[in-house]
Amino acid sequence: MVKNRNIIFATVMLALVVSLGTVGYMTLEHWNFLDSLYMTVITISTVGFSEVNPVSNQGRILTMAVLISGLGVLAYVVGTLTRTLVEGQLLEVMGRKKLERQIKKLKHHYIICGYGRVGRIICEEIKKSRPTPVVVIDSDSTLTPMIEEHGYLYYLGDATSEETLLKAGILSAKGLATALDSEADNVYITLTAKGLNPELFVLARAGRRGSEIKLERAGADRVISPHQIGGFRMAQALLRPNVAEFIDFATHDPDSGMNMEEIPIRANSQFSDISLVDSGIRQQFDLIIVAIKKTSGEMIFNPASHTRIQIGDTLIALGQRSNLIKLERLLGNINAE
Repeated sequence: MVKNRNIIFATVMLALVVSLGTVGYMTLEHWNFLDSLYMTVITISTVGFSEVNPVSNQGRILTMAVLISGLGVLAYVVGTLTRTLVEGQLLEVMGRKKLERQIKKLKHHYIICGYGRVGRIICEEIKKSRPTPVVVIDSDSTLTPMIEEHGYLYYLGDATSEETLLKAGILSAKGLATALDSEADNVYITLTAKGLNPELFVLARAGRRGSEIKLERAGADRVISPHQIGGFRMAQALLRPNVAEFIDFATHDPDSGMNMEEIPIRANSQFSDISLVDSGIRQQFDLIIVAIKKTSGEMIFNPASHTRIQIGDTLIALGQRSNLIKLERLLGNINAE
């Protein structure tokens, strides 16, 4: 705001000197408007052109006044514009360096490629569900104010570039979602991301039917079609409104306090090689184990109480967010992230 006021003040002062000089020549020398304006401009700019007409002593005094005041104002204008430009570039560079330092310190964060409608929703859901850092990659500089307003770290660049992904901390990231509109870009990002970090979980957006196979071949761990999922959810809401309402309540309603979370069983866990009923998860944490995903990829829905929990299993639990956090802390999963 201060810089803008300085620029406006400098511009007004310059216009005032030009106006007074022009009016002065028209009054004292009785010149026409164009000759008076021309004489004022060449005097202020000190180009050294000859006088347009013979000048009286009064005109010479006016010329000296215009020259001195004009040079001062012109120097102020040039200085203000230069300072504004340099400071703006300096702040931009310093801000970019600060962001890069913050991103460099991150571990187990998520990288979101593309901050369009889909990318925005992904960021919002991550922010609501868990305090995991998010780094947004987008090449559109007009989105920068919005990304900053929403509180996300970002890297302005081409997400298909290996250098950009490295700057976003892909080597230490936990997961990456590529949500660009271009099918080819999503495939290329998936290939590049998996090449840089084979252990990275990659979620890819599919826009057209049949593109899922290409993305899976490129190495995507999960492929999502927003249009297909949107249509499916709408159909479920139409055919089974109560079921759809419960799912929304359990997984999306921030006011309900309910969450569905995946909890991995790591080595040396106290729940290793023990049955569900003996683990005490239901009694101690008031959580419902909806499913167990085995290391083989098999998903056991509504597991029986005698189902044994093994190292490498992932528990799909439903319950109050506070209780889920307690269980994760007990297992050391939150610290690990």
